[in-house]
Amino acid sequence: MATQAHCAYCFECLSASLEKRQPLSLRQVEVLWKKYNDPPENGEDDPPVVEDDDDEDMEDATKAHEENSGNSYRPVAISRLLAPSPSTASSSSVPSTSSTPSIPSETSSATSKSSSRSSFFSLGRRLKEANVQRSTTDDHPLFVTWNTVSRSGSRSLRGCIGTFEAQDLDDGLRSYALTSAFDDTRFLPITLRELPSLECGVTLLTNFESAADPMDWELGKHGLRISFTYHSRRYGSTYLPDVAREQGWTKEETVISLMRKAGWSGRKEDWRKVADLNVIRYQGHQIRVEHREWREWRDWVDEQGLN
Repeated sequence: MATQAHCAYCFECLSASLEKRQPLSLRQVEVLWKKYNDPPENGEDDPPVVEDDDDEDMEDATKAHEENSGNSYRPVAISRLLAPSPSTASSSSVPSTSSTPSIPSETSSATSKSSSRSSFFSLGRRLKEANVQRSTTDDHPLFVTWNTVSRSGSRSLRGCIGTFEAQDLDDGLRSYALTSAFDDTRFLPITLRELPSLECGVTLLTNFESAADPMDWELGKHGLRISFTYHSRRYGSTYLPDVAREQGWTKEETVISLMRKAGWSGRKEDWRKVADLNVIRYQGHQIRVEHREWREWRDWVDEQGLN
């Protein structure tokens, strides 16, 4: 399942690319995000006594961070979420007339953040070790979504691209965070001045299954990936699991909309007549983080001197 740390990492990669600096690694972001949001272990604000090698570990972690590259990553296999038009698209590439509540913040009280700073130097060894850890269990198909959030809280899609091929999360999130920000052909590339208005959504995809028929899936639970032949051409498209529920569609309306998105132009009552309509259902819960949440965390990281 996606986490807020995954979204924070996407912001980190996008910001680093726009600012021409090296981003922290995913592992480092996960460690620091947890430390920032966790309550203090000892409940004290005074810094604990640290050994001399902790400072050396922090230097090693900083060096590892500086050597970590990622601004130029671009994925090979891309699946685009196409929308009818950029001006009417929402968080999952479809028209939206209302805002959708974002995932509740994991951020704890200001007191815990202040207290957690005191033991920052104990993170040195963990950051260094985290920077080299990898696990095949981290490989997932994924989508990264960028939304623009208005002052009223409504969202409009700013970019959404992903892949159905399993990706190592460090490489995959970095790649698609940048690709969805810069290479979604429906939009102009995201600029540095837009960052404060952005929200990032990450969806890790799981449980791919062939549907017995186009109605063999559940609203709010399954995303759909379809393919079919129409006028001797092959078409295909996808909707993430949150789309139909956000739009208030029925299952039939969802399938017809998805076929339209793929390029089908027939009468809606004839959708069942389309030859070899193949439906794959999958699952995945989108987690979102707004720029404000990431910026507060990043300012805290900057205070620790890990730049």
